Amino acid sequence: MDIEAGPTGATDGGRAVPVEWTVMESGIGPLFLAATERGLVRVEFHADAARRERMLDRLAAQLGAEPVERASGLLAGAIRRLDRYFAGEPGDVDLPLDWSLTAGFNRQVLRELASGVPYGTVVGYGELARRVGQPGAAQAVGAAMGSNPLPVVVPCHRVVESDGGLGGFGGGLETKRQLLALEGVLPAPLF
Repeated sequence: MDIEAGPTGATDGGRAVPVEWTVMESGIGPLFLAATERGLVRVEFHADAARRERMLDRLAAQLGAEPVERASGLLAGAIRRLDRYFAGEPGDVDLPLDWSLTAGFNRQVLRELASGVPYGTVVGYGELARRVGQPGAAQAVGAAMGSNPLPVVVPCHRVVESDGGLGGFGGGLETKRQLLALEGVLPAPLF
């Protein structure tokens, strides 16, 4: 489910939209999660204390509201679904999303990725560019992956190089390998 919001932040008639956050443990380490009443708005890898503080400051500036730690349960569904995903339950992490932290071409690419590259599959940067009507924009697709505010849920780990290489990944290549192995795209490491 997708919720539209303006490119400059989540507001409702000029007032800031409340933001809730938490850090959950996962098979790839701690994940920072934030949600508005519209849906999940941010996922961040490797959520140690320093990164969490940076994310809270950034979200306050971007969304115009001070994030509150898990106040009303906005994150309960996301936590349950991500727990099932990391436990190996096949399927996409289909959750309500607040797209307010991305806009323009990046949003177009990320929405195509979310809807058009299912669990257990991969797509090349060039192919994703072609799907959004910009066949020469493979590098721009890479930039869109790097700006993805919702990794794992909007599965930028499923975008690979046309020659079979993994390509880059904001969460680190080992994290990308782990996610692709979890989905059965790559063999699981032997040790």
